[in-house]
Amino acid sequence: MRLRRPVARKLAVLAASATVVSVGAAAPPTSTATDPVEKVPVAVGYGGVVSSVDPDASAAGIEVLKKGGNAVDAAVATAAALGVTEPYSAGIGGGGYFVYYDAKSRKVHTIDGRETAPLSADENLFLENGTAIPFAEAVTSGLSVGTPGTPATWQTALRSWGSKPLAKLLKPAEKLARDGFTVDATFRAQTASNEARFRNFPATVDLYLPGGELPVVGSTLKNPDLARTYEELGREGVGALYRGDLAQDIVDTVNKPPVDPGSGYNARPGDLTTEDLAAYRTKRQAPTKVSYRGLDVYGMAPSSSGGTTVGEALNILERTDLSKASDVQYLHRFIEASRIAFADRGRWVGDPAFEDVPTKELLSQRFADSRECLIKDDAVLTSPVAPADPRNPAACATGGTAAPTTYEGDSTTHLTVADKWGNVVAYTLTIEQTGGSGITVPGRGFLLNNELTDFSFTPANPAVHDPNLPGPGKRPRSSMSPTIVLDQHGKPVVALGSPGGATIITTVLQTLTGFLDRGMPLVDAIAAPRASQRNQTTTELEPGLWTSPLKTELEAIGHGFRQNPEIGAVAAVQRLSNGKWLAAAETVRRGGGAAMVVHPAK
Repeated sequence: MRLRRPVARKLAVLAASATVVSVGAAAPPTSTATDPVEKVPVAVGYGGVVSSVDPDASAAGIEVLKKGGNAVDAAVATAAALGVTEPYSAGIGGGGYFVYYDAKSRKVHTIDGRETAPLSADENLFLENGTAIPFAEAVTSGLSVGTPGTPATWQTALRSWGSKPLAKLLKPAEKLARDGFTVDATFRAQTASNEARFRNFPATVDLYLPGGELPVVGSTLKNPDLARTYEELGREGVGALYRGDLAQDIVDTVNKPPVDPGSGYNARPGDLTTEDLAAYRTKRQAPTKVSYRGLDVYGMAPSSSGGTTVGEALNILERTDLSKASDVQYLHRFIEASRIAFADRGRWVGDPAFEDVPTKELLSQRFADSRECLIKDDAVLTSPVAPADPRNPAACATGGTAAPTTYEGDSTTHLTVADKWGNVVAYTLTIEQTGGSGITVPGRGFLLNNELTDFSFTPANPAVHDPNLPGPGKRPRSSMSPTIVLDQHGKPVVALGSPGGATIITTVLQTLTGFLDRGMPLVDAIAAPRASQRNQTTTELEPGLWTSPLKTELEAIGHGFRQNPEIGAVAAVQRLSNGKWLAAAETVRRGGGAAMVVHPAK
């Protein structure tokens, strides 16, 4: 498809001002603290590419590709390394969603590796005496911990499409954990923001507050416990985490959080059992799919709301030629489409094993058209917008009962990989909010998730059924949106994803429309200042838009805003011609991302 490039776009200028492009950057061997890997946001070349937020992690994936591994192998190696260098965002104590494009069959497959609630859980999981417990207390507790899905996701992916044994793929991360990585400003800042709750748990203090102090930028942080845990998983398989001594250690930690007696902190115990871990299974399932501008956009089906919400918003925008719209018109339409899609997400999306989720209907163009007519060029919808029934769409329907969007932690990480055969992986993984539960499994070197706080503690609207209440073995709703876009011949155009809680959806949507509709180079679409509307009274803006004249022009229509210093952190790849790939990552957010390629283009 030939893309039209708009002229003199203010958003493109804003993006370009933040972009520092270094094309063709290759990866050196996995670094140590004395040999740091340089971060660059763009790499172009052959033989495979990796994009993530961290250079050591991207280098681990490139190392696997150089040794003949495929995209799935490299994705697992990259994810394992992120568990070392991005431990507050991901790790084997969490879960995620894995989207895979098979170049031979030209088909997209997905794995739901979301954490699950204990089999004893019910809709009163976060209630005490009929009242929801304080959110801040729930997140730092055993009560918030779901059964981890990340190790099982690796196993499912490797058994289905991988070519290398897990033990070999864990070696780069094992070495990184043993030898240490260089602490940067982002890692120190994330540690500082969690310092107070980390200090409640001696095992977390020992690992992330060395000597009882915040880690110093430029110092080396080692995690020998995690190195040993990775070695054990490589030797015995990921089943070791779901059965045996490691499983028992996890259960003991959740059910009796190892709190510093002198802290006085009440870390509510969970009710996780070895039976919960042994019963955990990933789900191989069909992706979501919508057609947009003649391209096929594939995403993650429920339990994630990413695929349905991004897909519905794209369908709503399909009827507007965004390539010809002014910057104000583009942002207005983007914000309103997001607002409507989030209204329908809140009403209909939950774990399909427990809820009747109308996925097909949510993704129908007929439903999107019935919602698109709510958008006016000279007025703003009032949030919360009421949902509509996708199974019985009526033009401009305003029935239904509105419900507020529930909170999701803004951590998580994403990686995107392509190999020399043309296979692609978009993989988003998480331990929920930055730092997860704050609870480290003693002697094992990893934090546990607080993913169950993604459930609604109480119904979002008591008058309407909430599909996201807790239940036994239920997966909490997620916003993770790993996405792969194919052309009319079934070949990749772009693949991407982001962290950021519920802002993941708007981040992916804005990056896609910036790239596909506005004609921005991929790295500029990633760097562009973001807006995020999630069916709330005001729309969040990053500083680049907050200080822009566009804000004033949008306010004149009726938009209200609040500032968010940073929204998301995209990692993406783009297929070019003749076997060439481009990897693109953030230029500034989270300290900038790391795009790498096996053989740089000259």
